[in-house]
Amino acid sequence: MISIESSRPASRWAKRASVCAVALLLAACGGSDNKDTSVSTALTGQAIPAGANVVVQWNQVHLALIRATKPAPPMTARALGIVSTAIYDAWAAYDAQALGTQLADTLRRPAVEQTLGNKSKAISYAAFEALLDLYPGERGTLEAKMRELGYDPALSVSDKATPEGVGHLAAQALLAYRHGDGSNQLGNLTPLDASGKPVPYADYTGYVPQNPAINLSAPTALSSFVNPQSWQPLTWVNQAGVTVTPAYIAPHWGKVVPFALTRGDQFRPVPPKAFGSTEYVAQVQEIIDFTANLTDRQKSIAEYWADGPNSELPPGHWHLFALQVAERDKHSLDEDVKMFLALSNAVFDAGIATWEAKRFYDTSRPATAVRYLFNGKTIRGWGGPGRDNVEMDGAAWLPFQPNWFATPPFSEYTSGHSAFSAAAAEVLKRYTGSDAFGGSVTVPARSLKADPSAPASDVVLSWKTFTEAADEAGMSRLYGGIHFHDGDVAGRQLGRLVGAQAYVRAQGLWSGSGR
Repeated sequence: MISIESSRPASRWAKRASVCAVALLLAACGGSDNKDTSVSTALTGQAIPAGANVVVQWNQVHLALIRATKPAPPMTARALGIVSTAIYDAWAAYDAQALGTQLADTLRRPAVEQTLGNKSKAISYAAFEALLDLYPGERGTLEAKMRELGYDPALSVSDKATPEGVGHLAAQALLAYRHGDGSNQLGNLTPLDASGKPVPYADYTGYVPQNPAINLSAPTALSSFVNPQSWQPLTWVNQAGVTVTPAYIAPHWGKVVPFALTRGDQFRPVPPKAFGSTEYVAQVQEIIDFTANLTDRQKSIAEYWADGPNSELPPGHWHLFALQVAERDKHSLDEDVKMFLALSNAVFDAGIATWEAKRFYDTSRPATAVRYLFNGKTIRGWGGPGRDNVEMDGAAWLPFQPNWFATPPFSEYTSGHSAFSAAAAEVLKRYTGSDAFGGSVTVPARSLKADPSAPASDVVLSWKTFTEAADEAGMSRLYGGIHFHDGDVAGRQLGRLVGAQAYVRAQGLWSGSGR
């Protein structure tokens, strides 16, 4: 059975790697048990398996950078898509039929040059340039990785007769395209900040929440709700001890140009149940009941899948699974290029489609809905660490989350976890030709952040199929008090549709049948 835990060195179960993920002095992170002191080990906390191809290695580096720099989920999904596409576009020049996403077959090299060495070099130069564009503050780490692989990071040529030139040309064409994709990566669509610098990924649509912020550390007065069916900012004290009120993340994201979707709203789900209706209140009650009566297993599921700060986030979580699939199925470099092209772009498009729906419907999270609908009423809920199923005023209800990150700062409908996971599962199922997975993870006793006393003993989570894992990811958000039933179900449906379409386009590219 595949052990996901063994490939997750920087997860909430092993924090060491994220702390030193971008260390420029490799010794600062120590090494793995076999004393490997490579850049890869310093980044991930583990030695990459002997013989791992450069696609696997650059994915490991990228996930470590995500853990260290903490981009938001939609930006993470886009970054994964860009890097995997840059890798693919460079590789396509050394394949007999594949078409690049930007330059089609104009970089094609003759059969005599289609060697593993040339592919690896071109891929590495493309990945290096794409990652440097996305994480400009990590130049030292990325250059060190290039040197570890035996490549000169200072070399920049535009000669397509060389693999480094192919990598450069492929990356530059893709980055030029993506800089104008509506994400506002460069901050050129919005005003400069107070210091005269651009604000990357800033909203340019003028979104303003209809409700004032509420502080979750105290009961909420009814006067704090202007429009309780709409998203409401939340205030809490973060891990650094600072009181914060996070703004809505990326309300413009539905306008980003997708990989395979025709537009962000192509698969927009039907509306959720009307706020205050009998069906809606029943879903709110379901969340209250879940959080009041969580088993250790349900708590473990809620926290394992949470993928909050210091993790690879929901999009990156499925890259961890894909790395396990690559190892399980003994993939060649060519196979990994194709798998990650389809997977990462399915997740990228799922983020666009999800955020489009979130902005369009602008629905409130459970933290708002419960406190409004049950204000002044006695309910049973989770009362904080070690306080399960206690009586409280509905105005003081809390989700099962660490108090320093109570709820993600964007609207509820639909669930990003559900869409990201369903899209990724659909791709992995299609690419491998089977839904069979066989992954597992052990959640150690007394390791949870929301409730350090739980679980009382180790809990093993396992998934026979990709679909089972994706469904559990969606359900985890109900256990955690983050999403409602409608948001989960709609997210799963959305993700499957997006995943199928992304896979078809990716397959068309690598087969040479169409762009």
